[in-house]
This record gives sequence, structure tokens and C-alpha cells, in this order.
Amino acid sequence: MSIQLEVVDVAIPENANIILGHSHFIKTVEDLYEVMVTTNPNLKFGIAFNEASGPCLIRHEGNDEELVNQAIETAKKIGAGHTFVIYIRGGYPINILNQIKNVQEVCRIYTATANPLQVIVGITSQGRAVLGVVDGYSPKGVEGDEDKRKRHAFLREITKYKK
Repeated sequence: MSIQLEVVDVAIPENANIILGHSHFIKTVEDLYEVMVTTNPNLKFGIAFNEASGPCLIRHEGNDEELVNQAIETAKKIGAGHTFVIYIRGGYPINILNQIKNVQEVCRIYTATANPLQVIVGITSQGRAVLGVVDGYSPKGVEGDEDKRKRHAFLREITKYKK
């Protein structure tokens, strides 16, 4: 038995974020759709889910054709069973992650990001699996006082996170 490794570069459309996760049931697509529309009805999104048995189709839903098509293409490139891809625009993952984690079928979230993204895929004789992700870049140093001030200002600007 052997395993091959592949690095999949993931495209993220302008002003969008991606959430990549693992689930275990065909009902995932409908339940994730419900989470998205009930959490933020103004959120634009596309969902794709790689079915891992039976017809092994890429199931998909969403309310934005561009994001749905990108989710399908990304799910296809990754090609791992029971993996789901959600692209969002008009909100941030932090606004919906807890609701996604509470979906009964969701086993794990690999990442939620707008950063450059690579997915490490293992390939065996049975199929493909997500082994991990490279989310953004490696650290270049340690935060100083000015960096901390900029972080605080940024959080206040985008979310009114703290006073």
C-alpha cells in the first residue's frame, strides 16, 4: 500500500472567503444551505459537497452562481470524499462558523480564510483525503507595540469588535 501527496492551490474570488470542512452525509448540502440563509439572509454563498458513496456526485447549492461554480471547481480539484467547500461574500466566516460546526453531519473544519490557500491531499488506491491546509504564509516576526495598535484599529474598523 502506498500514498501519494498532492498540493492543490485553491482559488479565492475577490472579496470572498472560503470555508473547507469534512462531513459525513448527503444531507450536508441542505443543512449547510439552511445555516447560511438563516444566519445572514444577505450573505452571498456557494456550497459544494463531495459525496463519498453511491453515485459519488458533487452536490451543490447556493444563492450566487459565481460562488457556486467556484465551490464546485474547488471540490472537484480537491476530490476528497465527504469534503465540503463554502465560498461566502458579504460577511466573514466568524459570523457563521459556530452555526456550521453545530450542523450534525459536520465532523471538522479545516480552514476558514481569505488568505492564499493550499490543500494537502493524500491519494491512495481507494481515493483522496484532505491531510491538511497551508493557510496564508509563515510568520515573519513577533508583534510589536505598533503592530498591536494596528490590529486593534483593524478589528474596530471591520466589526466594532471592541471599544
